[in-house]
Amino acid sequence: MKVNEKKPETIDAYISVFPEHTQKLLQQMRTTIKKAAPKAEEVISYGMPAFKLHSVLVYFAGYKNHIGFYPTPSGIKLFSDECADYKTSKGAVQFPLDKPLPVKLIKEITLFRVKEDKTNAAIKAAKKNTPKKKTVSSKKKL
Repeated sequence: MKVNEKKPETIDAYISVFPEHTQKLLQQMRTTIKKAAPKAEEVISYGMPAFKLHSVLVYFAGYKNHIGFYPTPSGIKLFSDECADYKTSKGAVQFPLDKPLPVKLIKEITLFRVKEDKTNAAIKAAKKNTPKKKTVSSKKKL
């Protein structure tokens, strides 16, 4: 995307600027994530397509030579063996444009992120609803 171009507001708009082959892969990525997380909301975050429940589950993005998939560091760490054939970083994996997308892997990572997101949201809600204990100062008033 060029500096003066307007950032896309929808995933459809995001995908539409890519070459046809890349568009097909991006749509396949989108469909796979949607099936794994049907209740997730489609959003654009940091200029990339993303799927959100309580927090963002996963992001994806198109590039000249690959599709980037960003399932957070926990998603990459848990599936590090399955991602070994791809270029990875702490929170991302790159799927080359000249190979089929690993749909099963994308689905499994997304399902993991849904479960993790729900667990984190439940923990956060429990903390919010837990009354704070009053602390008694050990200092005596003079």
